Amino acid sequence: MTFKKKRAFHFGGASWLLLCAVADGALAQDAAPSSSTQLPEITVTAPSPIVRRRAVVPSRTPVRVARTAPGQNRQRAAEPQAAPVAAAPQQGVLPIVTDQFATVTVVPNEEIRRQGTAQLGDLLFSKPGITGSTFAPGAASRPIIRGLDVNRVGIVENGTNAGGASDLGEDHFVPVDPLATNQVEVIRGPAAMRYGSTSIGGVVSATNNRIPDTLPTCAAAPFQTYGLPAKAPLANVGSPSCVTVETRTAVSSVDRGVDGGILIDAGGGNFAVHADAYGRKASDYSIPGYPYLFDQTRPVNGRQPNSAMQAAGASIGGSYIFDGGFIGAAITQNDTLYRIPGIDGADHQTRIDARQTKFTAKGEYRPDAAAIDAVRFWAGATNYKHDEIGLADPADLSSLGVRQSFTNKEQEGRVEVQMAPFNARFAAVTTAFGLQAGHQELTAPSPDDPTSPLNGLFDPNKNNRVAGYVFNEFKFSDSTKAQIAGRIEHVSLSGTTPAFVPELFDLNVDPAAIGPATPRNLNFTPKSVSVGLLQDLPWGLVASITGQYVERAPKPAELFSRGAHDATATFDIGNPNLGIETAKSIEIGLRRATGPLRFEVTAYYTKFSGFIFRRLTGNTCEDVACVGPADPAFPLELNQAIYSQRDATFRGGEFQSQLDVGPLNGGIWGVENQFDVVRATFNDGTNVPRIPPVRVGGGLFWRDANWLTRINLLHAFAQNDIAPIGETPTAGYNLLKAEVSYKTKLDPSWFGAREMMVGLVGNNLLNENIRNSTSFNKDQVLLPGIGVRAFANLKF
Repeated sequence: MTFKKKRAFHFGGASWLLLCAVADGALAQDAAPSSSTQLPEITVTAPSPIVRRRAVVPSRTPVRVARTAPGQNRQRAAEPQAAPVAAAPQQGVLPIVTDQFATVTVVPNEEIRRQGTAQLGDLLFSKPGITGSTFAPGAASRPIIRGLDVNRVGIVENGTNAGGASDLGEDHFVPVDPLATNQVEVIRGPAAMRYGSTSIGGVVSATNNRIPDTLPTCAAAPFQTYGLPAKAPLANVGSPSCVTVETRTAVSSVDRGVDGGILIDAGGGNFAVHADAYGRKASDYSIPGYPYLFDQTRPVNGRQPNSAMQAAGASIGGSYIFDGGFIGAAITQNDTLYRIPGIDGADHQTRIDARQTKFTAKGEYRPDAAAIDAVRFWAGATNYKHDEIGLADPADLSSLGVRQSFTNKEQEGRVEVQMAPFNARFAAVTTAFGLQAGHQELTAPSPDDPTSPLNGLFDPNKNNRVAGYVFNEFKFSDSTKAQIAGRIEHVSLSGTTPAFVPELFDLNVDPAAIGPATPRNLNFTPKSVSVGLLQDLPWGLVASITGQYVERAPKPAELFSRGAHDATATFDIGNPNLGIETAKSIEIGLRRATGPLRFEVTAYYTKFSGFIFRRLTGNTCEDVACVGPADPAFPLELNQAIYSQRDATFRGGEFQSQLDVGPLNGGIWGVENQFDVVRATFNDGTNVPRIPPVRVGGGLFWRDANWLTRINLLHAFAQNDIAPIGETPTAGYNLLKAEVSYKTKLDPSWFGAREMMVGLVGNNLLNENIRNSTSFNKDQVLLPGIGVRAFANLKF
């Protein structure tokens, strides 16, 4: 979305708006040779079936592939596009999305390459309003958005569910490796409604080229856009064959880690294929201090015990591309073996051996019809299993074996029909309809005591869901848009759980203390609706306001859990009587994507009715007993956690900005900063557990056409707003990072490479003790200490 510069000062009552005008005028003249205002715009993946959005992010190519937006002339889009005149491409420009009704966080390819994390939660850890669970740093970390996690944050890859079991336990890894990912977006608000009601907090969308939607280009090194293709990229259908190769490698000091991957794209005629393979390995990572807050007796030797990991994966896919659309499929394999840090994990040598096979397909067809603009579909099938391995007896090394297994067999499909815009006199109206269906079977068997009524955690259960949704966008003018969206779904869950599980019991004393196994068949019909308004303002500003009403059905783990979860050292007790969770929220935002000053500020308020959470009771348990603090046997090995439901309120906000101050040595130097806060309480004023702290940060950068240098300090305040039982305060910390990277074109005649990107990244340079307040094991696990990562990417 491009905005015309205006010097209208009737909004000038606010000093920060004057700053926008001053920065736009005073700095643009000096910064013109390499200012971000001249950077080419690129289209990024659309979170809704209607709006194509653009973020100002750097591109390495002078040619931008045009894409058809709703309402544009499709015949014209199919014609070859002239290359626009673009400024020298630069890294490190803050990507701000301005044409969505809620905040969208974009992590472009080059930033992913610089960060080099193994988990999405680690990649997004420092983004405003986002953090990670970091249960096993570098191996198992799930994104947390505005204090909401697992069952309220969806994770998708190329439009389909990532699968796995990361929403069933904080110790479970996310089977989407950033090493094979080209872009990550965090989608909030109405656009997340297409993925389901379990995305109240948002959706983390990872994209790559495993199902190609365009033919590869060998003549240049274009920035690829991963989304839904229009006809423009299809002008090369029937072109000669072409092969491109990319290698990604890195080494890190903090964990003596090494990772590498290769990506191959080939195509010719109407066919495009993609293949990739990657691997990574790391030892126990270095820590700056002693990790265990309440046990000072264990040897550590400068490293977090039991934190090593290794992973590997591969994928192959292909597409048939035709004039008006494409259809393609891919099969992907993920394998990982990682250890679980913490006292219990170290004592029992706990590790998780996971493997996932996933089939995905997607396609689009844009018919030459007056009423229908596009028909799209996504489909996926996942077969996932992991074994939780450990010692049955810490004193007996021969007792190492599988303590529990998790399996997830899941299939899903989604189809959308986007109608052509029509003139309703008061507005141009664009409508999209969607239908989604899925089936899931979960098991969690354990070989320990198979006859116990508490065996198997939540084994087995089934989950069927079907949903329909509609998006309606109203374009009143080029500067004013509105959206109304709705979704209704039906969820059927079946499983077996004891008729009752008291908080305190001992099956050795009273075998009937727990009720008999009872089949449950539960049905829910959640409904959701949202409305939003988007308004362009002077100086390139865009304001938005969104209201949502979202209902969520309970998930199987919340309903049917019934026993020991060794990796998290908890004894989970579900509640089959849980009802629908309802969230009523409002969000307002103001953004600016162009000019030397780029920023976004967002505030939100969410009222939950029947908020479902895992409540630590203060009791402790073992496999067949739970005791209270007054019991002589207290404490036992596991912390008791009961799924409960209460009304709650979440409110908070985020801010981030980047200012190009002026030219320096042929480049641009500037400042950037960020801030985020979330406050979450129950109706009685007590705190929702495991909420991120208030954070504020800032830094300096310098960039030109090839170089990017940056130093940033993120300060997290102490988190003392904790649950009254089972949670301890978390100290604040300072996280200092610095990076330098160099990117350039190469002469392919040297050794075949067309483009190179190399760099160094320093993390936690103050070597501080960092504990994550959102993690269940924060009192036993420190985040990695000071470390340096060196990386190199080559494109052939």
